[in-house]
Amino acid sequence: MQPPEASTAVSPTQIHLALAAFADEVVGTPARLFAYVGALALFAILALAALGQLPELGDEPAEKPGWSEASRSQPAFALSKPDTSEKTASYIILRHPEGGRRDVMRWASEADKPLAELEIYREGGEFDLARPATADLAIQMGLGTADTLEQAGLIDTKFGPVALFRPTGADKGTLSCLGYLKRSEEPALQISGFSCQGDTMPARRAAIACTLNRLTLLTSGNEPKLAELFSRAELKRRACDSQGASDWLLGAANAQLRGAL
Repeated sequence: MQPPEASTAVSPTQIHLALAAFADEVVGTPARLFAYVGALALFAILALAALGQLPELGDEPAEKPGWSEASRSQPAFALSKPDTSEKTASYIILRHPEGGRRDVMRWASEADKPLAELEIYREGGEFDLARPATADLAIQMGLGTADTLEQAGLIDTKFGPVALFRPTGADKGTLSCLGYLKRSEEPALQISGFSCQGDTMPARRAAIACTLNRLTLLTSGNEPKLAELFSRAELKRRACDSQGASDWLLGAANAQLRGAL
């Protein structure tokens, strides 16, 4: 008969098995924790991606959506009594996700060279008050980003005085295209463009005045202030054959308006 101590003795094999099981538990627990945390992180990433809130990877922020052509929108403006010699190249409507709309009319010569452009910009949340309006006008006129404009006088139209611009430093003896710009605070509206029509500078000024006087509103949509603006302007409209008085601020005052902008 074996003594009681012999029945309770632990063999070396059992000790080794116990130590091995403990070591496996120590090693396996962190591995299971890492797997658990990784699974949670994966589920969180999938949830963010599903909600469209996953941040963009990389240092550069994602570009905001900009202007796009609205091919299904209907024209809101037109020119009354168009000159039969004009060739309308296009009427393009651009919309911005933040509410802005641009109606752009362009004319080209028989050689498809840009002849004139008229843009009516109804401002939305994208409008940048800090950006000079002449910067966009220079782009419209096909100038470089480093080019600037200087004032070239004012003309009188049914919308009131309209500022004229030309490339800064342009040779006075050279017949350059003229840009123009008119802003309205209420409603928030900007009328701009350029014209290369006419063989003399007075003829080009008269061509711009005639274009603006012929501008009419087809539909105001849900903008009663826009309809009111054009209704008031229509009361001041003059025929294009009486544009001799449209240069009423191009005399002595012109010298005070020719600073670079």
